[in-house]
Amino acid sequence: MWLDKRKAVRHKWRIPEKTLFLISIAGGSIGTWSGMYIFRHKTKHWYFVIGMPLILILQIAAFVYIAF
Repeated sequence: MWLDKRKAVRHKWRIPEKTLFLISIAGGSIGTWSGMYIFRHKTKHWYFVIGMPLILILQIAAFVYIAF
């Protein structure tokens, strides 16, 4: 999120939103979600505001299911 925010401010090539979601799904959901609010990036897009916490909840549920 920091890198994409920095590129946005500098009007440079951006990281595609699909890539940000794939990183989150691949296990980076807690970092992506916290980065959204730390760097105030993508917080006005409803699909990020709802999608990132949803991915995190699903990953926690999967972890609990596998662990127990």
